[in-house]
Amino acid sequence: MADLAVYAGLFVTAFIAATILPMQSEAALAGLILLKSQPVWLLVAVASAGNVAGSFANWLLGRGIERFRRERWFPVGEAALERAQNWYRRYGKWSLLLSWAPLIGDPLTVAAGIMKEPLPVFLLLVTIAKVGRYLVLALVTLNFL
Repeated sequence: MADLAVYAGLFVTAFIAATILPMQSEAALAGLILLKSQPVWLLVAVASAGNVAGSFANWLLGRGIERFRRERWFPVGEAALERAQNWYRRYGKWSLLLSWAPLIGDPLTVAAGIMKEPLPVFLLLVTIAKVGRYLVLALVTLNFL
């Protein structure tokens, strides 16, 4: 039961990190890796799944942008949204490979929804980006700490 709580906590942390609240899932993942009480591959998989799910929530917000963008709780400000849309217009779907990056990643996933990026393409590119980021973090944590 304790393991389930660890995985659920990591999933929720990674989900929130990709959505409306500022949160750092990297610290949670690195800390759990250092504890050496769960398989690293499973921790990476859970963090990746949570983060991709959070990005999917952003994509859904983008799809419903006209209904939500003026709401106080909307996670992306007008200026950041405009930058992300311009970036997305210029580089297209491939910009989603930067969805892992701080500051631009979340607005890019919202922009993908606004631009009506097909869900299968969105999920593939975002999954590649998020898994790649967590794999690098896991390798750095295991080899350098």
